[in-house]
Amino acid sequence: MLDDSTDLVQRDSSVRLWPVSSLLKAIADSLEARFNPVAVQGEISGFSRAASGHCYFSLKDDDGQIRCAMFRRAATLLDFQPRDGQWVELRGRLGVYEARGELQLIVESMRQAGQGTLFEQFLKLKAKLEAEGLFKADRKRDVPLMPRGIGVVTSLGAAALHDVVTALQRRVPHIPTIIYPASVQGVQAAGDLRDALLKAYQRCEVDVLLLVRGGGAMEDLWAFNDESLARTIAESPVPVICGVGHETDFTIADFCADMRAPTPTAAAELCAQPQAVWLGVLAAMATRLQNGLDRQVQTSSQRLDIVASNLSRPSHYVTRQHARLASYQQNLQHAQRTTVNSLQNRLDAMKTRLSQAVARGSALPKDRLTQANMRLELLSPQLVLRRGYAWIANTEGQAITRVSQTRTGQSVRATLMDGQVDLTVSSPRLI
Repeated sequence: MLDDSTDLVQRDSSVRLWPVSSLLKAIADSLEARFNPVAVQGEISGFSRAASGHCYFSLKDDDGQIRCAMFRRAATLLDFQPRDGQWVELRGRLGVYEARGELQLIVESMRQAGQGTLFEQFLKLKAKLEAEGLFKADRKRDVPLMPRGIGVVTSLGAAALHDVVTALQRRVPHIPTIIYPASVQGVQAAGDLRDALLKAYQRCEVDVLLLVRGGGAMEDLWAFNDESLARTIAESPVPVICGVGHETDFTIADFCADMRAPTPTAAAELCAQPQAVWLGVLAAMATRLQNGLDRQVQTSSQRLDIVASNLSRPSHYVTRQHARLASYQQNLQHAQRTTVNSLQNRLDAMKTRLSQAVARGSALPKDRLTQANMRLELLSPQLVLRRGYAWIANTEGQAITRVSQTRTGQSVRATLMDGQVDLTVSSPRLI
């Protein structure tokens, strides 16, 4: 037994014993000598920017990942905003973070190299559902101001649940809050979320639903990019407010919901007007009602005082009534006189017009008769005879107008202006 221990000590003495810090420094030196500088391509995951301006994230592909740090000097040179799921090319130096003994890549430059697989899937599904009309603004519903109940779909162990319940208790402690538990991360999360929503639809006990979860990397939020979950949200009978992740995180559920909130707490605030606001509204309405009642009472009191004054002095009331009757009588008489005068004037005008019409009617036939006589006189044969012409006729009284109607020795009669002369044709000749 002693011999075996001695042999083991002798064999181990040939292996160098390293202090941890020295081993890490040696590994870092080996990396520097063999690999650096290095260029690597992969998908960003878990990106965060510290208050100091330094950026920390992981770069991954299907088979592995590496922690990355990009200090403020290099981060200020970026011409785009890195985000989870983005495919990038990095250039930097491999090293060892000695405080944790972790391999990390100190990034000196970054450029876009296409989009990551998850982000490409996200964009394809977004385009598909948008083409089907699931994101249209006209299908979005307004959140009720005073819901009878508020439903919350999230994990029972999520910090988002605590934030939402705290906000609701602070703002609307009088409205019941109903939790529909579901896992919010992992392979089964999308199915759990759908089941929780369907359960809320069947129960019909709330007027608005909050679908909430805290922040995380794109793969952590991937359940909220499920196509079936998106269609379930779109079929909701009540408005759905989606508050998933931080303000910069977007999921398919955000686009399908009736309203998107930047955080779970903001989702709670969007559906819950503070109780103090409604109490203030009630106080203002009570004040307006009281003021209206006071004005009504004052008006009624004034009318009652006037009636009481009239009853206490009936003679004064009678005098006023007599004065009103006298005024009415005077107005009536004046109206009668005005009407009679107007009618008399109209009658006189009608008489004048009638006389003028009769005079015109009798003068017109006389003028016509005179004109007819004048035309008749102009046509009279006597007028022609007065100008020296004679009317020649045979013995039968037929007028002779042509020489051919006469013969020598024929007896004719000439009618002149003042009588007749018998004549005998001596020798007819043509002109």
